[in-house]
Amino acid sequence: MSGKTYNVLFLCHANSARSLMAEAVLNREGAGRFKGFSAGVDPSGKVNEEVVALLKKLNFDTADLRSKSWDEFSAADAPHMDFVFTVCDQTAGETCPVWPGQPMTAHWGVPDPALIEEQGAERAIKLAEIFRMLDRRIGIFVNLRLDALSRLSLQGHLDNIGKDS
Repeated sequence: MSGKTYNVLFLCHANSARSLMAEAVLNREGAGRFKGFSAGVDPSGKVNEEVVALLKKLNFDTADLRSKSWDEFSAADAPHMDFVFTVCDQTAGETCPVWPGQPMTAHWGVPDPALIEEQGAERAIKLAEIFRMLDRRIGIFVNLRLDALSRLSLQGHLDNIGKDS
């Protein structure tokens, strides 16, 4: 395998929960091979407190998590993205900026934690399930042999990951 570090951007509408979870998971699971980032189409400017609490409970580093616009990643001085994944339905159909270098893209939609109606333990279970879906998908992704796959084959794998829960 190459020694390259792949930059991955997770996009969501508000960048307050799902995309931040994905960023945290990739940065830990990617172990230096991947660098995760997240952004929103219409960032809320705040991080979902329940998501932070869950990530802290699971010993994830949350110090650098913040809600931000995808404009930060389309600027000339932004890190080059190798992959861009949408994780919510709102961003799946929207026009994304043109990313320099034509990163590979896929839609890995998961339910919105902000729309969980249950309270207490049931709410925590639903949030943990959303986390589990992202964790599983990212686990599959980081174990792909990127150097052994053609671009077309890799695209098929990326699309299939988004269909798996």
